[in-house]
Amino acid sequence: MATSSGIKRKLDRENRIFQRKWEEEYLFTEFKGKPMCLVCLETLSALKDYNLGRHYNTLHKVKFEKYTGAARTAVVADLKAKVCKQQHFFTKATTCQESAITASYDVALELARAKKPLSDGEVVKRCAVKMAKAFGDNNIAKNFEAVSLSRRTVTRRIFDIHDHVDVKMKQVMQDCKYFSLALDESTDVTDVSQLLVFARTIDNSFYVHEELLKFASLHDTTKGSDIFNAVTGAVGEYGGFEKLSAVVTDGAPAMQGRHRGFAGLLRQSGVNCPILHCIIHQEALCAKTLNFGHVMDLVTKVTNIIRGGNRSLCHRRFITFLDEVDAEYGDLQLHTDIRWMSRGKCLERFFALRSEIPAFLENSISGDASAYCGKLKDTKFLCDMAFLTDISAHLNHLNTLLQGRDQTVCDLFSHMTAFQRKLRLFIDGFSSPPANLAHFPACAEIRKESPQCEKQIQKYRADLEKLQEQFNNRFQDFHEMQPRIALFTDPLSAAVSAQPSELQRELCELQADPFFQAKRNERGISFWRLLPEARFPRLRDFALSMASMFGSTYICESSFSTMKHIKSKERNRLTDETLFHLMRIGTTKIDIDIQSIVSQQAKPQVSH
Repeated sequence: MATSSGIKRKLDRENRIFQRKWEEEYLFTEFKGKPMCLVCLETLSALKDYNLGRHYNTLHKVKFEKYTGAARTAVVADLKAKVCKQQHFFTKATTCQESAITASYDVALELARAKKPLSDGEVVKRCAVKMAKAFGDNNIAKNFEAVSLSRRTVTRRIFDIHDHVDVKMKQVMQDCKYFSLALDESTDVTDVSQLLVFARTIDNSFYVHEELLKFASLHDTTKGSDIFNAVTGAVGEYGGFEKLSAVVTDGAPAMQGRHRGFAGLLRQSGVNCPILHCIIHQEALCAKTLNFGHVMDLVTKVTNIIRGGNRSLCHRRFITFLDEVDAEYGDLQLHTDIRWMSRGKCLERFFALRSEIPAFLENSISGDASAYCGKLKDTKFLCDMAFLTDISAHLNHLNTLLQGRDQTVCDLFSHMTAFQRKLRLFIDGFSSPPANLAHFPACAEIRKESPQCEKQIQKYRADLEKLQEQFNNRFQDFHEMQPRIALFTDPLSAAVSAQPSELQRELCELQADPFFQAKRNERGISFWRLLPEARFPRLRDFALSMASMFGSTYICESSFSTMKHIKSKERNRLTDETLFHLMRIGTTKIDIDIQSIVSQQAKPQVSH
């Protein structure tokens, strides 16, 4: 209907309200702002007395006009109760469906985080039903039975969760100021080369994310061009290399090659940023320069004689023997070159059991055992083993400090420089007899048992100097960044003249400000977060760039362990896509909003 001015009237502008008298006169109630018939549940568009009266007189008057007074009030109450019951039934059914699908996503997420097979969802469901029945709650048992946890369903849930994480990751990459990449490649149980690409991002608030950007399966060659194409494709999905601050790799030729390696191809494509060799890999290479192969060969052979191969009976007897003599350790540890810290841990136990091992070999092992027993009683060999045990323990401690997530380049470099200072201290301790063995407890034990070995111990100074030379020659990529590292670590004490000209004026203001002088106890990111962007834009930009850098590929190495759990011999038929989704969910620190995922489902499905 139009007014005299020709403008069509709108019902929502007439401010009509539902009148309570219509409940008994016309058997209507209000539902979501509109009149609804209590008898046939039909909803009318307008709150008008005429419309409600016409509906009642036409359809229901003959049946209900006989009810008057209290009887009519009772009829209205009865009709309203039936309507409420019906509405509650449908609402409850919808709620149960949503709860079932939410539970399905929750279980799928927990299975992915625990690296369990997706088919375990059915086991979880059966266990949940049995537990509910054991507590005598059949209603809860029925609800558990309605949760769909078949292998196919859980797989779909994993894909939905990954898509949810991917959307958030794209937002993180879009909002970040800078990001760096950590790259590493390894083979899975089916000999497929898997390339891990992790991104470390930082936004203007200095909030850091370390997330898996891509898990690329290389089914053919693993040349520098293959790696470059995989990384370029992965980064291209998230905005390209424009914000890239650094790349850290494992140091393989395919990664670090200047011409045909990934590093060379990246520079040829116009991307100019530091490309670092993983600091943990470089430390491990330094440790390999110690020329004590004769010690490790004998330790490995004796360990294999006792507990290697098909020597289970001998191994059991050895454990019993150690228990009887109340030895410091209850068993030996196997050594493998793949594990960086394996040598130190193996030597520590072997040296502690150096007296018990020959006694066991002489009594229980025949054949070549006598030759090994003679070596294990030789003072020169014991000195070599003691020195290797001590220096390996120091190297293992350094390796442990370099591991872990959320460490900046500055943190890692400080651990490395601290160890180089320790090496100078160790060398000074071996400069003149008697050697200062305060930091070499195994060597001190041997000297106490055999004082005549002092001359042999003095020779280890040359090995320490060789190790020091290796540490000085390596880490050149990190040494080139030393002025930037010094500025990031302690800006209030950094030499202004040693910094780039564009930072010098802001640095002078920073060092002269009494407020920041009072914040000397703040270090790293927590200090730089205090700087107002309007006053120190260039310094903040420098700090954001430094804080965004990876210094090692530890996050990749630890994720390969996750991959070994997910794609095992029993689960070697996982597709590349499913493996990527499980890896991302298993490693992500991004908050996963299950309710948001469930709300996007058009029609929630439950198990029948």
